[in-house]
Amino acid sequence: MSSEPRRSIVLDKMRTGQKVLSFKNNFADNRVTEIPAMAGFDCIWICQEHIPTDYTVMERQILAAKAHNADCIVRVQKGCYSDFILPLEADASGIMVPHVMSAAEARDIVHWTRFHPIGRRPVDGGNADGRYCRFPPKDYMRFANENRMVIIQLEDPEPFDEIDAICQVPGIDMIFFGPGDFSHALGLAGELDHPEVCQARRILVETAHKYGKFAGTVTGPATMAEYFAMGYDFLNCGSDVGAMNAYCDKILQTFAEIK
Repeated sequence: MSSEPRRSIVLDKMRTGQKVLSFKNNFADNRVTEIPAMAGFDCIWICQEHIPTDYTVMERQILAAKAHNADCIVRVQKGCYSDFILPLEADASGIMVPHVMSAAEARDIVHWTRFHPIGRRPVDGGNADGRYCRFPPKDYMRFANENRMVIIQLEDPEPFDEIDAICQVPGIDMIFFGPGDFSHALGLAGELDHPEVCQARRILVETAHKYGKFAGTVTGPATMAEYFAMGYDFLNCGSDVGAMNAYCDKILQTFAEIK
């Protein structure tokens, strides 16, 4: 009755110095979670910030990932504390909070998402992450604090003014650089290799590691080796949208060549 829930593959790998690869879902179907999980990705990234993924869809996708021994990270909406903890209650391996702007905000996130003694996350235990009340409360809270990720995204220039303070906040596992919005905020939308974006990318990984945090960002196949060599622990490479676009374009190009 007291057996522990499933551990996080991502955390276990990163804690032993291994690199981790994630795949992003936009589509509302558990099958687009199963395919990359079966292919061997460590983690599936589900998004509720930009995509109308409701909690029923999210729960099915988390179950699909778990069935093939992959983690799920949910990028949450920035709303009330319930928006942050519901993915954790559904047994996501972690959450990602977008557009964190200050150390004070990072501390609030920890307060809402970590159990005592780190924070004051509301306690239930009657959902998947607590094994539906089949996991003793103290063990449940200890396990969640140790084995579920809280990730914050820095994707604006402003929080870089206090990045050292942000990276020292206890209870945050990973600092994630968002180059798309960062370039946009500088008036350089889409210029992901601009010197100012590259400088921020490097500052983030160096500062995160300085204070014992993991560092994550997005990549493509062409920059994967570079970013891992830079020190990043976690990279998202690819998405269901990108995969479908690329395959459709390839088929249509072949069709155009034989018409």
